[in-house]
Amino acid sequence: MPVVLQEIDTIGDLYKKGILRASENPLYPPHAAVLDRVSLYQGDITKVQTDAIVNASNRFLMVGGGVDRAIHTAAGSQLAAACAKLGGCNTGDAKITGGYNLPAKHVIHAVGPVYDEDDVEECTQELASCYRVSLQLAQKNSCETVAFPSISTGIYGYPIRDATRIALNEVRQFVEADNEAKIKRVIFVVFTDVDHSVYKELIPVYFPPVDLVTLSTE
Repeated sequence: MPVVLQEIDTIGDLYKKGILRASENPLYPPHAAVLDRVSLYQGDITKVQTDAIVNASNRFLMVGGGVDRAIHTAAGSQLAAACAKLGGCNTGDAKITGGYNLPAKHVIHAVGPVYDEDDVEECTQELASCYRVSLQLAQKNSCETVAFPSISTGIYGYPIRDATRIALNEVRQFVEADNEAKIKRVIFVVFTDVDHSVYKELIPVYFPPVDLVTLSTE
């Protein structure tokens, strides 16, 4: 069964439930509206019913491993056929197709960097671009809800903590700048307990809570 948006807690909900706790050193000021537009969900991204899910793809947009293979398997052969017409994709960029047999209407194929500890700056820029371009592409295609996996942290070897910081920072900046709230919900979808714990630890750094008493009475 698809996982609908109403079943996924927002960051604001997670603070209310005590699942997230405030950081002593937040990088951004509290912003109540932002907390209601971002979620953390542990589960299968191919089951999430959103306007778009993001695929951690490769430069050739061919079926790979990990989340890429899972998305292609769930979407059916039409997805590979659609990708074959796109002419590949540069690292740090993204392209969009239909979702076919997925609950999601669209798939945004983002090409993250293969981690290179000798060129961390370029890797950082390319991974940040994946999130930024994917959100721009979603907005351009009237997608109000977008789900992200943890890009490049599988076989591409990006350290999960570093990758998570980049993901959270880019989404925070984008959502806050999106004054008209064209993107109504961004969902970070993680699969493993390790990834989930890293996101739980770092989300409060980028999305600090507002006064919890105020939150509970809204």
